[in-house]
Amino acid sequence: MRTPIVDFLRDYQASSPARFHMPGHKGSGFLGCEGWDITEVRGADTLYEADGIIAESEQNAAALFGAGRTCFSTEGSSQCIRAMLYLAVTSRAPGSAPVVLAARNVHKAFVYAAALVGFETRWLWPEESRSLCACPLSPDALKKALAEMPQPPAAVYLTSPDYLGGRADVGALAAVCRQAGVPLLVDNAHGAYLHFLRTPAHPLDLGAAMCCDSAHKTLPVLTGGAYLHAGRETARTWGGQMKEALCLFGSTSPSYLTLASLDGCNRYLQEGYRERLEARINDVAALRMQLGRQGWHAEESDPLRLTLRAPQGETGASLADRLRRAGVECEYADQEYLVLMITPENRPEDLARVAKALGENDRPCPAAQSLPVPRARQEMPIREAFFRPRETVPAREALGRICASPTVACPPAIPIAMAGERIGPEAVALFERYGVPFVEVIR
Repeated sequence: MRTPIVDFLRDYQASSPARFHMPGHKGSGFLGCEGWDITEVRGADTLYEADGIIAESEQNAAALFGAGRTCFSTEGSSQCIRAMLYLAVTSRAPGSAPVVLAARNVHKAFVYAAALVGFETRWLWPEESRSLCACPLSPDALKKALAEMPQPPAAVYLTSPDYLGGRADVGALAAVCRQAGVPLLVDNAHGAYLHFLRTPAHPLDLGAAMCCDSAHKTLPVLTGGAYLHAGRETARTWGGQMKEALCLFGSTSPSYLTLASLDGCNRYLQEGYRERLEARINDVAALRMQLGRQGWHAEESDPLRLTLRAPQGETGASLADRLRRAGVECEYADQEYLVLMITPENRPEDLARVAKALGENDRPCPAAQSLPVPRARQEMPIREAFFRPRETVPAREALGRICASPTVACPPAIPIAMAGERIGPEAVALFERYGVPFVEVIR
């Protein structure tokens, strides 16, 4: 497979031109990568009007993922989330409402999209609550929620995998959406690799209309590299608008370093990736079993993630500190869980270091006693709340106030209180649990 962006950048640097164009470093500097960092010079194509090397690379990616159309993002899944929600609302079917029915564990990028695009949100609540990060949802619950709406929504929106590695039954939920004539959008930021499993399990494989993948989270792509994918049927109706939607929420100066890494990843995925992925998944499964023998409890999760439940007397954060002292840095830790994200770029000795650093555990690992997700009253639309005058107050003093913007650490970037909601005691308790000291409220 050709890598047209990588090839162009390599040739451009080798030609040693006198650079009278941006960026200001002119191809040299203190990082060592400046020679590949260019702007839209002749032949380099342009991201949002791509008809050359970028368009070719995106077509290669679409073929690899089995998508109807794939567009690159250099600003992560956050840009893609905004774009696909914009497309769903502005291209919605006649008779449907500018409303998105969304599982509650959304990334805050979803909330920003609601503020910018102006759609209303109806929440799908978790059927059982084990964490702010998770929102388990059954097909029957989705079918009931759709039936209760006065008009069909513009889209149904899911986050899968979630931050703890939990995966929704995307295939069954997609079937419900098809029957209702509503597109299913999936924030698949943590699951770019899922198409390359022995049994493909990417949202597009399972019937989603559109999804975003953070390539940089699980593939060897520079930070910010992401994909916006449309299924084959969706591409026939929305495909021509995907670039315009991305441009609406993105910089006009995309990083060519990030584009080059997305381009190079195409060849990486084509040349033996499935075999490398399967080997590492087997290693992770073996590590999960070894830790089980050592007394640890691993939650059910996607195959490239290890989510450990903290034992009595410990927290996920204290386990993260233990690993850090052994030279291991985790992805995420909170009161209940420690999360490790693994890819084929992790060496087997990296996994062995985790098992050694954790050692034997002789304490019970009880089920997480997570506080309930707040079911607050929505006093005003998200967009209206975002543009009201606001003030910042200590979290403990926010009780009864209307939230002005989502406030939570990133990761996991999942809002405790949504903009426009009246903050109740459950939210205040979660602010304390997640270490949120201040909250923005409407003045």
